[in-house]
Amino acid sequence: MSLNCKDLLGLEHLDKKDLQTILNAVKPFKSLFTRSVKKAPTLIGKTVVTLFYEPSTRTRNSFEIAAKRLSADVVNIAVSTSSVVKGESLIDTGKTLEAMKADYIIIRHSLAGASNILARNLNASVINAGDGFHEHPTQGLLDLYTIYDKKKKIEGLKVLLVGDIVHSRVAKSNIWALTKMGAEVAVSGPPTLIPENIKDLGVKIYYDLDEAVKKADVVNILRIQLERQQENLFPSVHEYVELYQLTKERLSKAKPEVLIMHPGPMNRGIEISSEVADSPNAVINEQVTNGIAVRMAVLYLLKKRKNASSN
Repeated sequence: MSLNCKDLLGLEHLDKKDLQTILNAVKPFKSLFTRSVKKAPTLIGKTVVTLFYEPSTRTRNSFEIAAKRLSADVVNIAVSTSSVVKGESLIDTGKTLEAMKADYIIIRHSLAGASNILARNLNASVINAGDGFHEHPTQGLLDLYTIYDKKKKIEGLKVLLVGDIVHSRVAKSNIWALTKMGAEVAVSGPPTLIPENIKDLGVKIYYDLDEAVKKADVVNILRIQLERQQENLFPSVHEYVELYQLTKERLSKAKPEVLIMHPGPMNRGIEISSEVADSPNAVINEQVTNGIAVRMAVLYLLKKRKNASSN
């Protein structure tokens, strides 16, 4: 059981078989969390480097915990205190890390395609931890696994993504993964935050959240990126709250068993109310736990691929 690739750069180019392979690999690693010693010797002698050019709490720490639970050596590169501030290029930084015998480089970068550039120039496995507005594959995978774990299937489910779709790399990875696995995906949000060409991916658009929520089996709330409000993409936060916040009242119109998800960090009181975030329908904290198991599975599967290639 392995992936047919050296790197994990996005979900757009993975097929259904690859996605199912990852889903199948997650459960054994998640079961490890119930043991008194939550470690496996899978990556003994391997070095995992996290190279984050953007801030992160969940993703970076999740990768670090995942790698350590697989017994890898982990090195965190603080870009603000590295040679990057002296003008070192991305490729040169990557080659330097590879010369230090890094086996995996996990990168987050503000530019779309940064992980692809690194992967083309290195023998080490590169994992995209978010590149610009492009993709966030492991977030997409952990969202996919959470739905699969709770609903016991993906095919035929109606999944609604709500919020800032145009800037969201999470939304794009979710759409690629869910549609390939047979889910019906819809999006809802202000017209200025939804790209019109998203219909080309087989996605439905709802500008009326109340109508969209009624049909959903899963509602995944995306963070409103307040730092982009300077672009005046909607009139005011107050108006957004009135039209698109998932509230207890809106949740009452949904199916009783609807799953509520959020990739974090949450803006409570803006895209989601505290009542909904803390409700029995919400699986937000489970997403965080699942993220560690998913990243363990990805590291394991890439190692299997590299071992197979060297034989």
